[in-house]
Parts: sequence; C-alpha cells; structure tokens
Amino acid sequence: MNQKPQRIYLETTIFNRYFDTEYIDVNPATIQLFAEIKAGKFDAYTSDYTYEELNVSAEPKRSKMLALIDNFKIKILDGSPIISALARDYISKGIIPPASVVDARHIACASINGIERIISVNFSHINRAKTKELVPAINKLNGYSAEITINTPMEIIEVKGGK
Repeated sequence: MNQKPQRIYLETTIFNRYFDTEYIDVNPATIQLFAEIKAGKFDAYTSDYTYEELNVSAEPKRSKMLALIDNFKIKILDGSPIISALARDYISKGIIPPASVVDARHIACASINGIERIISVNFSHINRAKTKELVPAINKLNGYSAEITINTPMEIIEVKGGK
C-alpha cells in the first residue's frame, strides 16, 4: 500500500544549506532531503517569499539555488494579503520580531496552505521553541490548522545504516 507523501514547506535557509559545505551536519542532511523529495517521499513546497529572497543572492549561488526549485519540482505557493495578515499576527503576539516579517510570512504561508511541516535551519526566528509552541495556538485562533511542526532536515530524513 503506497503512502501519500508528506507535504513539507522549504524556507530559504534550506536552499542555502544545500550548497554550504561548511555546515558539516546540515549540508549532507539537506542533500539527502532533496534526494528523498525526488524519490517521492515528500511533496515539497516553497513560496514567492523564498523565491524573492533567493533571487537577490550573489551569482553563481543564486542560479544554483533557484535551479533546485525546478530540478526537484518544488511547487511555489503565491503570497497573499491573507498570509501577510497572519504574519502580522505572529509579529503582534511577539513570536517573530517586526524586522523579520519574511520569516513570519514563511510560517503563515505554510499554515494557510495546510502544509504539515516547515523545514528550516533558521534558528533565529523560525526553528526555535517559542515559535514551535506559539504558532499552533495562533493558527487555531485564526481558524487554521494547529497541526504544523517545524523541523530541521536531520529530523525528517531517513537514517542510513541505522537499526
């Protein structure tokens, strides 16, 4: 019996870590995550917000990161005023600082589109205890699913050689 692939949202740091070999734990796990996306284990999404952030990166890395979207058939979700409104709520509740509105939009985009997991190594604003604890409550108050988790690639990839 085939299991439906889990829907995941990749925020900007994941595309960066694919090419950043100095992150000795994150880089191999990120490369494996993309391989598992290609193999059909995950149904991967990102957004206009990620695309905009990647698009201002320096070449040649910019082109390489953008190519990951096409090469791995990652779906791009559109931004919207509804996403911006939920992001403002995260900010007004002190979950995300005002200067990091794009981080709030990543979380809101995944939440509004019913994506179960956000994959991030942004430990400043997205992948941290306060965000993980409070986002589900704010989502529920706003009528969106509280069933959202934030993980690193290391937490969701298949462990190789383990028992």
